[in-house]
Amino acid sequence: MSSAIVSPGATEHRATPYRGRFAPSPTGPLHAGSLVAALASWLDARAHGGAWLVRIEDVDTPRCQPGADITILSQLATCGLVPDEPPVWQSRRGALYQAALDALPAATYPCGCTRADIALALAAAGIARPRHGELVYPGTCRDGLHGKPPRAVRVRTLDAHGGDLHIDWHDRRLGPSSQNLTREVGDFVLRRADGLWAYQLAVVVDDAAQGVTDVVRGEDLADNTPRQIHLQRLLGLPQPRYLHTPLVRGADGEKLSKQNGAAPLALGNPVAALRAAGRALGLVESAAGAAALQPSAWLAEAVQAWRTRLGVVG
Repeated sequence: MSSAIVSPGATEHRATPYRGRFAPSPTGPLHAGSLVAALASWLDARAHGGAWLVRIEDVDTPRCQPGADITILSQLATCGLVPDEPPVWQSRRGALYQAALDALPAATYPCGCTRADIALALAAAGIARPRHGELVYPGTCRDGLHGKPPRAVRVRTLDAHGGDLHIDWHDRRLGPSSQNLTREVGDFVLRRADGLWAYQLAVVVDDAAQGVTDVVRGEDLADNTPRQIHLQRLLGLPQPRYLHTPLVRGADGEKLSKQNGAAPLALGNPVAALRAAGRALGLVESAAGAAALQPSAWLAEAVQAWRTRLGVVG
């Protein structure tokens, strides 16, 4: 899979003002991989003369670390990545998510299944779960709870005729993409059994509410895109353009992440951290960029390199 962002020289035409965002989860400080995602989204916004937002995705409150949100904002500022509007916190936006759920009575249903129930149902059907793969929901509660108490709320992943739902989309780096949402994911959760809002619903509602036109994020989130497109269509919301960037991997080949112990970003030399992130994105550094001592100078050169890569005119 190519690490190129888009095909060189492919000039882009956009009818609406660009609005992008970086949406970290405050489960710990930024690491080298998350700086790559932040930088890519910032560069794409600047290259298109657009706005760059920061949204703290803290709906999964048990996993959030106290103070990590402030640390992340400080790390971004140290690197010269300052949002154009005040940040928003998902934990304060529950009324928006409830309104969206209330708008989908025909497409959603209560589910009483635990993860163990789902695993047993799949095993009974002879369906093996691939390593790192989805625990595909088999639709057990789609026609009723069968005496179980309600736990979560799920959304149906069937087409208008009750068949498999195929979602096709285009990624600016990965190209044409497709997923059979019914068979590869199944009916997915919008409100969890613990009462918390699911990421998929929150991100769709917030992207629309904030007018986000372009989602630039790591490649590990690409398989979330069809779920989000499905919700956008159900809610009558616009579909952003998507660009999924190459992942930063550790020495073991696994994605660098907080979950596998990635070290917090060292920012004693923020330009060095930015240069490393730029290399991960395949940016060709100019002489001025290589000599830059301040983040602002390096970022100015990086925007030009990104514009050249994208074929943006102006």
